[in-house]
Amino acid sequence: MDTAQAARRFVRVWERAWAAHDVDAILELYATDCVHRSMPFREPHEGRDELATYVRWSFATEQTIDVRFSEPIVGQDGLAVAEFRVLAEEDGQPSSLAGCVFVRFDTAGLAVETRDYWHSTPAYVTSLPWEMT
Repeated sequence: MDTAQAARRFVRVWERAWAAHDVDAILELYATDCVHRSMPFREPHEGRDELATYVRWSFATEQTIDVRFSEPIVGQDGLAVAEFRVLAEEDGQPSSLAGCVFVRFDTAGLAVETRDYWHSTPAYVTSLPWEMT
């Protein structure tokens, strides 16, 4: 699968699966030996099992309202990046999370490495960062 196809599939599935808290659908996007980093100073999650544990933990107190991903920007050597914005309630309080994900895909179109950089605020921010001027 070429990188552009893999990247479009990645953001489409993540957008739907995050909204539904469908961890299995998310895991299908990743190679068995993937490495996921969420924020620059946290320890990486190595392999699907660690990624599954992290994603389930992330979803545990979140009531998702809306999830949006930008169209991915595709680079060379299996690399792509996309922005995302999530509206949710965390422990009954409004929350908005916005960030970006950097992904490296293998030739089968599976994510072998991902890096998330994000920030949250305790309010609903409905604007989409990639559409702001």
